[in-house]
Amino acid sequence: MMNPKLTSEITCPECGHREVETMPEDACQYFYECKHCKALIKPKQGDCCVFCSYGDTPCPPIQLDQSCC
Repeated sequence: MMNPKLTSEITCPECGHREVETMPEDACQYFYECKHCKALIKPKQGDCCVFCSYGDTPCPPIQLDQSCC
């Protein structure tokens, strides 16, 4: 069993700010507040979390081919 990558660079869809964040290993993160413009970001329709929508790495459960949420 592989170990998932636990960090992802998330890009704010409102202002384009990028931030490297640590992802939760066993849960989805549905909301994320941009550290630059303070926008509250939610996942795109069909995605389980903000990292799957706006990160450069999908969340750990998706990396491991497990159901998420």
